Amino acid sequence: MSSGHRLRDVEQQRPLLDGEEEAMESFHSEAKQLWFIQDCCGMVCAFITWFLVFFADFVVTFVMLLPSRSFWYAVVNGVVFNSLAVLALASHLRTMLTDPGAVPKGNATKKYMESLQLKPGEVIYKCPKCCSIKPERAHHCSICKRCIRKMDHHCPWVNNCVGEKNQRFFVLFTMYIAMISGHALALCGYQFITCVKVQWRECSDFSPPVTMMLMIFLCMEALLFLTFTAVMFSTQVHSICNDETEIERLKNEKPTWERQTRWAGLRSVFGGRGASSLLEVIQIEHNRTEWMPLLDVCSQTLAPILRIRL
Repeated sequence: MSSGHRLRDVEQQRPLLDGEEEAMESFHSEAKQLWFIQDCCGMVCAFITWFLVFFADFVVTFVMLLPSRSFWYAVVNGVVFNSLAVLALASHLRTMLTDPGAVPKGNATKKYMESLQLKPGEVIYKCPKCCSIKPERAHHCSICKRCIRKMDHHCPWVNNCVGEKNQRFFVLFTMYIAMISGHALALCGYQFITCVKVQWRECSDFSPPVTMMLMIFLCMEALLFLTFTAVMFSTQVHSICNDETEIERLKNEKPTWERQTRWAGLRSVFGGRGASSLLEVIQIEHNRTEWMPLLDVCSQTLAPILRIRL
């Protein structure tokens, strides 16, 4: 590397890695590992998310729809609600198990620096925490312990960072949760009116106190998550259209990149595939590296070592 090149650490000066072979070996090993963040808080929040979705599905299906006298009312609403629930859980799984755009650890080697073909006097940045060259708009996450490209924020509910490679799944997750929350509120309102008309007789297979308690809990859950996910969905779409991540907005960083137009920003996240992106979360390629992590997620979560080589 020429003397005109400069390497600037973000927080403190640290030497470049000299073990280039060791760094390259770590790159290959990372590519063979399932992306899963071993954070206790995040795993608990992810479990709570799945539990609440299953609870809502139980109340909607067994308390409100199956006892209904209208066959088509139960079938249509059951298909719609359960389809949205499956899409929500699938998008949550894809968000949690997809690499958000992590920069390889320890890539600040002389060989890698020479491959960048830097111009004399050009300044690049090295993260002192994970010892990697930080691309533009990358930020270090203290929970993931990696630098993430276009990091928006770390969300404990998906136990992962929201970044360049999984933002579309996170946006779809918030959209589906908002939709099933709104649907659940509407069903609760209709069920309450029906039960009042028949004086809580034959409106449910459960006793009136149990039915009332389950419906109240579902209403509270649906109202809370509808508000939260609707706001999150709006802020995500706003950030995408403005080509500015949440962390960049909070830090008030001046853009050193050329901002994309709204349509270009949406295309960069969703790939310009239109409605097909809404169903992409449940598409599984006939590739071992794609379907094995999804099928093994339960065993991976319970295993002592969650990062298992495929």
